[in-house]
Amino acid sequence: MSSSTGPSTVPGRDDWRRSVKLFRSFLTEQSDPEGFYGLIADDTLDLLRPHVDLAGLTIADFGGAAGFYSDAFRRAGATSVVVDLDHTEIVAHGVKHPLSVVARAEQSPLRDESVDIGFSSNMLEHVPDLASVADQIARVVKPGGLVVLSYTAWYGPWGGHETSPWHLLGGHRAARRYERKTGRPPKNVYGENMFAATVAEGMEWARSRDDLVLLEERPRYLPPSSRHLLKVPGVREVLTWNLWQVLRKK
Repeated sequence: MSSSTGPSTVPGRDDWRRSVKLFRSFLTEQSDPEGFYGLIADDTLDLLRPHVDLAGLTIADFGGAAGFYSDAFRRAGATSVVVDLDHTEIVAHGVKHPLSVVARAEQSPLRDESVDIGFSSNMLEHVPDLASVADQIARVVKPGGLVVLSYTAWYGPWGGHETSPWHLLGGHRAARRYERKTGRPPKNVYGENMFAATVAEGMEWARSRDDLVLLEERPRYLPPSSRHLLKVPGVREVLTWNLWQVLRKK
């Protein structure tokens, strides 16, 4: 599979002010989900613009929950369908996106080669077999279309989600600590609906697919120049935070 690290710069994006703004937004995820997810969705549109014009395209938004990303895609002129296992998540913030299907990503009802873009943001750390789910996302993309994946790395600062940073001492231990402190179990339970996804897994998957061309691969929330971190095993697992990948289907 041929590969590229993607655009060396993205006009107006290669600075740390964007990163600081995004990192600060994580502190408001629980208190202001509308603002948090709206910001991340709009930022995603900026990340996609160097690769594709979304107007008129069809997108499968895997793990899209309430449809914040799909709503942003719609505003950009695309038609998007949410595929999410949890009906409660789909309606958690009101029905934002009417085109939603309750289904496991591993068993998507979408036909082969039926959409222009297969998209997944912060879902792959919630499945036990990252590669097999990524295969299913790629399955539904037409030749010439894009596979866009992004997920949180386990050994990064937010790998345990609300149990961070104690997840670094063990996922189960972090969950017990969280419950002692808050009086309730965490929403993301290690070994049940959250798993130790690594940066290496995603990179290995991308390079295993001869039918996909890697267009861009870098830490999602850091400046584009940070893509060089991915060349250093170990370091990339800690500093990447979230791996962003864009691939084109041959």
